[in-house]
Amino acid sequence: MRCPFCHFPETDVIDTRKLYEGEVIRRRRKCRACSRRFTTYERIESVSLMVVKKDGTREPYDREKLARGVRTACYRRPVSADAIEQLVNDVEAMVMATDEQEISSQVIGDAVMRRLRDLDEVAYIRFASVYRAFTDIGKLREAVDELLEREGDRNGRP
Repeated sequence: MRCPFCHFPETDVIDTRKLYEGEVIRRRRKCRACSRRFTTYERIESVSLMVVKKDGTREPYDREKLARGVRTACYRRPVSADAIEQLVNDVEAMVMATDEQEISSQVIGDAVMRRLRDLDEVAYIRFASVYRAFTDIGKLREAVDELLEREGDRNGRP
């Protein structure tokens, strides 16, 4: 592994830990030349899975695009980076568990929405407003009413 600071080609691994139930390996490294430390993460590279979008176009699955959408929805919300990472890991595990070479963007979006609804309701509404492409206030109100109804069910209210 090349040092990101001095670009020396050799580093030593000083610590290794498994994260997210072994799905990710975190390694602390130390450069042999400049002695600076840095962290690397390893995860299994996904197979060439294609995402079929609403308009029928296809694009390669992109974990970072998924993570970016979730981070945007959670911006300035009390949601930890670890919780966001776990949500992305959970959705990605679901996506990779399919034996298909293609998956609908709707399946991915629905999985994100289910998890966001339990994580943070405001983030859920933000994500839904982009994902469902609310065209008017009525659609937004339906989503909020659905959340309020769900909250009432959880608290034993009719």
